[in-house]
Amino acid sequence: MDHFADRLRAAPQSRLQRGAAAEALGLAREFARRTQALEEPGTEPREMPDAGMFAAADQITVAVHDLALVLTDEGQVEEAVELVAQAQQRAGV
Repeated sequence: MDHFADRLRAAPQSRLQRGAAAEALGLAREFARRTQALEEPGTEPREMPDAGMFAAADQITVAVHDLALVLTDEGQVEEAVELVAQAQQRAGV
């Protein structure tokens, strides 16, 4: 995941605007939703705000680190790693 965030930070603004930042934000929101579901089952999840394309790398870093703290089995970790790989590929970074 850190590799994806680093690639986003190094990406030119044009690549971020073409969808890389939106892809990262979508993944960060998904990880935040999963974290909230594990920490507060049965509550309505709050959506991570869009802090702008230049904050996407930081948002995904925070979201994945929060998720890593609450995951309880290897299968969940493998699924999260796969989601990061897929998002990075779609983002083109």
